[in-house]
Amino acid sequence: MFDTLSRSKHYRRVHSFVTKEAKLLTGIALVSGLILAFLKIADEMIEGEMEAFDHAILMVFRDPTNVDQIIGPAWVHEMVRDLTALGSFAILGLMVLGVCSYLLLARMRAEALMIVVSVLGGTLLSTFLKMSYNRPRPDLVAMSTQFTASFPSGHAMLSAVTFLTIGALLARLAPTRPLRIFSISAAIVLTVIVGISRLYMGVHYPSDVLAGWCLGAAWALFCVMCATILQRRGTIQQGLPEDA
Repeated sequence: MFDTLSRSKHYRRVHSFVTKEAKLLTGIALVSGLILAFLKIADEMIEGEMEAFDHAILMVFRDPTNVDQIIGPAWVHEMVRDLTALGSFAILGLMVLGVCSYLLLARMRAEALMIVVSVLGGTLLSTFLKMSYNRPRPDLVAMSTQFTASFPSGHAMLSAVTFLTIGALLARLAPTRPLRIFSISAAIVLTVIVGISRLYMGVHYPSDVLAGWCLGAAWALFCVMCATILQRRGTIQQGLPEDA
């Protein structure tokens, strides 16, 4: 009887832990899966197994009779240039500066710090990986001049880091479920738009963009999880605005 009670107590503890930490465990699984996906893409890219896939997707945005001609009228080309700027260092930097300034004025220092650490860490990671893999850009006439290596896509990765981190923050502060869904959905849509624009412009291979999305999402989720754990332990304050 004692053993039965002991096992029952142990089961309740395990069940309580799993229930309480379900979101954290799901986050760990997602981060692990995204990192594995990035490594798989990187491995196949190095071995040349992504060439057919990359070529097929890039040709969707090119005139089949002239691969140097990007499909669509001139106004579409200008629109794509505007959209791809959403993932540039300048625009993302201004966005982070604006959001963090607002959070500091609202006395939400922990949230501001989370965004800064996430974006700066993602930038350093992207730069390091570009230098490590040193993949040449696609041999196509592109719509803009590029100065860094191709893999992974910096625009795709940093837009994922920035938009998803801010989206997760807005979702945590949102008072209703529809607003939480909207915050995350908007972040995902913006991230996808930036990545597709890089393919349209011919400045990245599809595998570059996929790798950037995977690693950017993994890093953003990891930073949000770390901030949540620190708040639970009381290492940093809870993200609630204080009265002025």
